[in-house]
Amino acid sequence: MTPAPLPPALPFWLSLLLPPAVIIAALNGGWALLLPPLASWGLFSLLDALTGRNEDNPDPSTPDTALGWYRRVTILWVPIQAATLFGLIAYMPHATHLATAEKLALFFGVGIVSGTVGINYSHELMHQKSKAERWLGDILLAMVLYSHFRSEHLRVHHLWVGTPADPVTARYNEGFHRFFPRVLVQCHRSAWRTECALLARRGLTWSHPSNPYWRYWALQGLMLALALTLGGALGLGLFLWQALVAVWQLELVNYIEHYGLTRRHLGEGKYEHVLPRHSWNASHRASNWLLINLQRHSDHHYKPDRRFPLLQTYDDSEAPQLPYGYPLMTMAALVPPLWRRIMNPRVRTWRRAFYPDITDWQPYNKAQNPRPRAAA
Repeated sequence: MTPAPLPPALPFWLSLLLPPAVIIAALNGGWALLLPPLASWGLFSLLDALTGRNEDNPDPSTPDTALGWYRRVTILWVPIQAATLFGLIAYMPHATHLATAEKLALFFGVGIVSGTVGINYSHELMHQKSKAERWLGDILLAMVLYSHFRSEHLRVHHLWVGTPADPVTARYNEGFHRFFPRVLVQCHRSAWRTECALLARRGLTWSHPSNPYWRYWALQGLMLALALTLGGALGLGLFLWQALVAVWQLELVNYIEHYGLTRRHLGEGKYEHVLPRHSWNASHRASNWLLINLQRHSDHHYKPDRRFPLLQTYDDSEAPQLPYGYPLMTMAALVPPLWRRIMNPRVRTWRRAFYPDITDWQPYNKAQNPRPRAAA
């Protein structure tokens, strides 16, 4: 297939519509508080229906010098999110036109934005070779108190996806409301164990300054102190609330990305290499604008440091496909009977297509979390 030209960068900048939506909600309250979730979940679901799918694959050898406007949106988002979040925290003690319930609703919308866009952009940044970009990713994660996600994602998830050793691979028939509290505990545990194992291989203890947790704790402490200084107890409480909502949004996405998909066990704790078939994909055009091609998830696992505009898509002969984009699928995941009705037949079809010789899937479905080996 001849590579397609790069798509225009401008649609990927549509995420910059979300901070103004949050500010309008803060200034007006009432019905305007619906703007942030509607502008993220609703608008891009509607645009998916209107714009259809994009199954073109740009040339993956395109040099970084041609990707400037794609990279800039992820970099500029960091000060934009910081200004929006902490500006609103400073404003809240003076926002007498907003009732307590309205302030909670407003910061629910802030969390939707910092989770849908902020954590997603941090994911793009943490995968890059540039130390500056990785630091920006750390700053975004600190704004939602989820800094360990970098360690868990890079050193656990990418190695163990599709196995019981990966906390965020949702098990077949595991509803989101069971998945969420499980991963909150297990992701912290697996990230810490892995970083400690890496240090131990170098003859170092957890307290060594090279442990990234010192950076995580310092950045998160700075964010908490800033929220308390700017907004007092109210500001700190709203900061914590938006962080919880953002993490909930992240884990909703994690839940749908690999639900029910498993790698073949080769014995002695070894699994087959990660293949395109081990991630759910969605080629819906508009939600890929919002999520900077995160829905081209199989290729991300194949080439983790490939920048988002160059990610490739696969057809259903190579990778399983979601019927809708992530915004609609995450909403479906909140209703487990509906989710199982949509997805369980697709998982069974996937099993028949890619692993017809496996008749007993019970060992693959156990919601266990063996201690993972450290990444090299």
